[in-house]
Amino acid sequence: MQKKVALITGAARGIGYGIATCLARQGTQIVIADMNGQAARKSAKQLAADTGVATLGIACDICDRTQVAAMVRKAVKHFGQIDILVNNAGITRDGLILRMKDEDWDLVLSINLKGAFLCTKSALKYMSKQRSGTIINIASIVGAMGNAGQANYVASKAGLIGLTKTIAREYSNRNVTANAVAPGFIDTAMTQALSEQVRTDLAKQIPLGRLGSSGDVANAVRFLASPAAAYITGQVIHVNGGMYM
Repeated sequence: MQKKVALITGAARGIGYGIATCLARQGTQIVIADMNGQAARKSAKQLAADTGVATLGIACDICDRTQVAAMVRKAVKHFGQIDILVNNAGITRDGLILRMKDEDWDLVLSINLKGAFLCTKSALKYMSKQRSGTIINIASIVGAMGNAGQANYVASKAGLIGLTKTIAREYSNRNVTANAVAPGFIDTAMTQALSEQVRTDLAKQIPLGRLGSSGDVANAVRFLASPAAAYITGQVIHVNGGMYM
């Protein structure tokens, strides 16, 4: 992992930053991409100070094809290559199907699925030429099991799993692997905002009896990005404490 270059979307905070930190501790050079450019640059600077690796913070709206292409070009120009792409950026706009607004459906699909497609497409141009690379998509437990009130989010994550398998089939002959990590309920700012009772009820649904951590997700990403996973492609690694089997 030393001196490899990883680009992680939505990495200014939360699970994305946890992934960036985990990879940086392996000596991987990190590109933090986020809609909030100021937050991306600040997080990149902090990560460099904490780990000693070279980092770069870039502002990018991953729904914008032009911005995505410019982001990947900038990363390659800065570091000379791109070895790992982690499509982590995502949002939720929950609601029951009959009440869900068209714009909430479109926005979630655009960021969670189209954004990953655009980033993958741009990164593959370089990975294909260098005949090496790995793409890791952050899916979700609900993409496999469904969830009431999240039709848009579930559809985007299920689509991301299908996209992962197609990338794996199309680019295996270029030595590019593609896999997905599907987290369950993770202890992040979003779940911390829930009431203690709701968090307790969630934990009761999980055989291991607790919510996961961003580190649990990051460790799975680190494995898939490492040479130890060189013969693994087109797979979904579930990180959910046994909630979905």
